[in-house]
Amino acid sequence: MKIAEEEIIIAQNSNLFRNIGSQGVEELVAAAQISKLNGGAHYFLEDDPADTGYLLLKGKVKLTQVTLEGQQVILGYLSPGRVFGIIAILKKVTYPVSAQAVGNCIALAWDQRTLNRLMERHPQIALNSLLIMAGQIREFQNRVRDLSTKRVETRLARAVLRLANQTGVKVPEGILIDLPLSRQDLAEMTGSTLYTVSRILHDWEEMGIVLSKRQKVVITNPHGLVSIAEDLPENQEEGQIQADDLCDI
Repeated sequence: MKIAEEEIIIAQNSNLFRNIGSQGVEELVAAAQISKLNGGAHYFLEDDPADTGYLLLKGKVKLTQVTLEGQQVILGYLSPGRVFGIIAILKKVTYPVSAQAVGNCIALAWDQRTLNRLMERHPQIALNSLLIMAGQIREFQNRVRDLSTKRVETRLARAVLRLANQTGVKVPEGILIDLPLSRQDLAEMTGSTLYTVSRILHDWEEMGIVLSKRQKVVITNPHGLVSIAEDLPENQEEGQIQADDLCDI
């Protein structure tokens, strides 16, 4: 299966390919397998042996973990251009999360042996991989900090804004989160309950901040949502700047 020209451009702009030159990019793409999954299928499950790294070209991928109590927690969603499972560059480790396709997905895939061979030829790939893993660790640390220190409404606002930055699409009503996003999904992202998330979304609708329908969320007042996420008055400058960035989607 060949990949489209726009998907090649996505790959070339990925952090994995940074500073390795056109020859290295061509070699990386040529060495990859094309992984195509239907929505709902898993690239890998938490605690599976980490033997393959991926670069998403099309679709979205949901990352989840299961707590000791058996509760699923959604850590985030990946859009095209993001790398996942890159921990496979290390030997004898397992995946710390599960990665599930949201809708039909296409990704480049490299097994561990291929990754190690490519890193020997292009050491920059190893450095890029380590930087990607460091960034992912920071993301997860921020989520843990939010879960342990922020009130539920703030956590929910931050989660909705993250999703808008990752997948937001401008529509007449505002900014649509381009995901089949249920209220249960939002509860799992914020360590909350379905009842609490539903109540908060209802309050935000009354305030004119969001429109929330079945598996659909539209941000109608980005400034108001940023104010909640940052615990700021709506007219405070820092919140306005972040909301303006969101409006550039």
